[in-house]
Amino acid sequence: MPLSGGPGPAEESLWSSRLACREMESKVSEGGLNVTLTIRLLMHGKEVGSIIGKKGETVKKMREESGARINISEGNCPERIVTITGPTDAIFKAFAMIAYKFEEDITNSMSNSTATSKPPVTLRLVVPASQCGSLIGKGGSKIKEIRESTGAQVQVAGDMLPNSTERAVTISGTPDAIIQCVKQICVVMLEVQSVTKGSPPKGATIPYRPKPASTPVIFAGGQVRADPLAASTANLSLLLQHQPLPAYTIQGQYAIPHPDVWMPVPRPVLMNSPFPMISPDPETHGRSTFPA
Repeated sequence: MPLSGGPGPAEESLWSSRLACREMESKVSEGGLNVTLTIRLLMHGKEVGSIIGKKGETVKKMREESGARINISEGNCPERIVTITGPTDAIFKAFAMIAYKFEEDITNSMSNSTATSKPPVTLRLVVPASQCGSLIGKGGSKIKEIRESTGAQVQVAGDMLPNSTERAVTISGTPDAIIQCVKQICVVMLEVQSVTKGSPPKGATIPYRPKPASTPVIFAGGQVRADPLAASTANLSLLLQHQPLPAYTIQGQYAIPHPDVWMPVPRPVLMNSPFPMISPDPETHGRSTFPA
């Protein structure tokens, strides 16, 4: 039993946890913590092309020089997932190379532009929603601290990415600011892992997987619409291109195609009727009338 006025078991546990987190932060900032982490990035097609480089030379160089495993998701998608795995120092090197490559792309694009100010480098991380609360902090205190200490702009999306339990965390700034920001985010992720170690998981993380690009369906008349189900109707779209069918509107017992060509459409109940089809009479409130 602790002496009167001394720290109890709960206080001792909290104090040791804080010391461990400070020690962890110091090691992470120095790049000396040999802990394997996985960080996922969400990139547009053009950004992915810049990372891959001609014949994959750029990403190969990043892998060799950083020591991190860099994998890029497959598929014909407008967005791709870039997964970086390795010790913290390897992750920081990989992020530095990516950030400086993006800054180089921005500089090259400005050579043919009239813009006077250089836009910041922007990276989008994909973070499990269960860790976003720790990243934001109570009343936004943690994310404010990260912004002030690194000089980077950090935004955590309020909504989860489609069909997943992950959120996008957008980081903007200079390459150096982004690297420092990533270090701070790694600290938060490691803190969450150390605190929840041995605790039952809150729920399995459903990773975000970008959907393939929609195949446009060409309808009669040349109308084009991108539809998520277009891939399964590709053959139908080809038939519609070679055999264009007019659109119809129903008026009374007639279908009116465009252009104005009248085409009678008998109703099933009148298919075998001996009586001729007569247009509804407005005076009989829409009821069909037949000759006496």
